[in-house]
Amino acid sequence: MTPLFSALQYDFMQNALMGSLLIAIMCAITGTFIVIKRLVFLSGGVSHGAFAGLGAAYYFGINPMLGALLFAMLSAVAISRIILRQSQPADATIGIFWATGMATGVLFVYITPGYAPDLMPYLFGDILTISREQLFWMMLFSLFSLLLTVLFFRQLVAVSFDEDFARLRGLPVAAIMMLLMVMNSIAIVMMIQSVGIILVMALLTIPPLIGLALATEIRLVMFYAFLTAVLISVGGLVVSFLLDLPSGPAIVLLGVVLLLIVKFLRVFSPASKT
Repeated sequence: MTPLFSALQYDFMQNALMGSLLIAIMCAITGTFIVIKRLVFLSGGVSHGAFAGLGAAYYFGINPMLGALLFAMLSAVAISRIILRQSQPADATIGIFWATGMATGVLFVYITPGYAPDLMPYLFGDILTISREQLFWMMLFSLFSLLLTVLFFRQLVAVSFDEDFARLRGLPVAAIMMLLMVMNSIAIVMMIQSVGIILVMALLTIPPLIGLALATEIRLVMFYAFLTAVLISVGGLVVSFLLDLPSGPAIVLLGVVLLLIVKFLRVFSPASKT
């Protein structure tokens, strides 16, 4: 029996594989809307805002992921309200939250009594450290996001593609944007354990981009994004195990390679020349 198949007997590897599937669901659902709506940079502001929650949670002695989730949702709502009101340029707003979140998180970690916690898994991710408890919450929030997408699919699609048209149709654009950003913040926090705060934008972006390169119908895009996210998550996990590399960067780099291959094949395919 090969070392890889032998490792499947262990709980940490089983947890990592299950986590990969749940991450793929969130990438396919939330990531697709985020890419179509061009809110990737905004997701970066939310993910770095979550770092403030991690630092505060360590200082107050509570679950770090709970703190990250709370701050991510608050950041998402605050950024969305400022952008919708157009009271400040979007890029400036996101940049402020980006820097403030990281600075606040570092400050809380610095003033936490005792030994400073190891934040490397939160910054760059380690899918092999996912616990059963984290899997439970990932499953719960994945089902929650899936349910919201089914219930509000038409509204989310309308706002993502054409906000002005959705407003003319009488849709509550601000409320739908808030819903999308809350779903985005949940997805970001659930992915932190896998690829970390710094790399989470890549995992949200790469699978939907590959899906958009392979299909135009939104459901097909999500389906291909799901398959891509499974492939790069499991593939990156295997590569990191066999080559003794950190799992987060391995997953992201595998995704980048796959995206380049898909783009290359589309450019040089016979269909693209007709």
